[in-house]
Amino acid sequence: MRVLITDDVHSILIAKLNRIGYMVDYQPDISIHEVKLCIENYDGLIINSKILVDHEMMDLGSKLKWIGRLGSGLEIIDLNYAKNKQIHILSTPEANCNAVAEHALGMLIGMLRNIPRANREVKNMHWFREKNRGEELSVKKVGIIGCGHTGSRLAHILGGFGCEVKVYDKYKTIPRIHENMYQVQDLSDLRDCDIISFHLPLSPETKYFCNKEFINQIHKPFYLINTSRGSVVNTMDLIEALKNGKILGAALDVFENEKPNSYSESEKSMYNELYAMENTILTPHIAGWTFQSKEKIAEVLFNKIAKLVA
Repeated sequence: MRVLITDDVHSILIAKLNRIGYMVDYQPDISIHEVKLCIENYDGLIINSKILVDHEMMDLGSKLKWIGRLGSGLEIIDLNYAKNKQIHILSTPEANCNAVAEHALGMLIGMLRNIPRANREVKNMHWFREKNRGEELSVKKVGIIGCGHTGSRLAHILGGFGCEVKVYDKYKTIPRIHENMYQVQDLSDLRDCDIISFHLPLSPETKYFCNKEFINQIHKPFYLINTSRGSVVNTMDLIEALKNGKILGAALDVFENEKPNSYSESEKSMYNELYAMENTILTPHIAGWTFQSKEKIAEVLFNKIAKLVA
């Protein structure tokens, strides 16, 4: 049995796959074109986000029995076609959900307390205390949209701050984690929230879920957090809301286009405007990117592979 690993992984995954009889080809710098040239030789494929597994890739991989996703986003895999070809899809959303939730919390507190701006000002010998007077999280109402592994973990963490947490998930009933958490049945129930955090997979249903119409449904200015997928939020509508005060601040770890070298002229203009805004905190898709989550992802994925082939 042979498996191709196309991205950086913790070494324990390779060692453990070897232990159960897999010959592992570890090629973290391989291109999608190079994968297509050799995929016919493999029973298993492990990917992160750079390899798109579409009809063509699966047809070329005629021996493929399973595909392992390092992380949670499955929009890069044609799931229906994989099902038709009886290729098992394994992912690890439970492995980095705590990392993402902690990152969302850090960005949120950074916004509420003006930490990035105050840090820059102090380093430039400016001492503006009143200008940087902040807000306390404990008195805020937080809306969480999408309550899978990460949304649930963030709801749990927020319980320790004493704030009211409203969770909205169209497809599941969420256990009540703490006394200040409530599941709401309609998006309109989030209209009084001070903070809204998105934890949705990307699909045709969720693309531009947060647009001008959604923003205008919220009755007061609010803070926005997105650590899910960039295209869940319409960037142009977000910029407009940041300018007109409908959104007080935005914390973004994900973006519609995460490859600056590929920006079109219109994208350059759009992102330059977003990046220049004082009321944003932006990070390069690192929410789930911790030393601990790297090892957890390897452990969880290996356990799923071992169970599948047992």
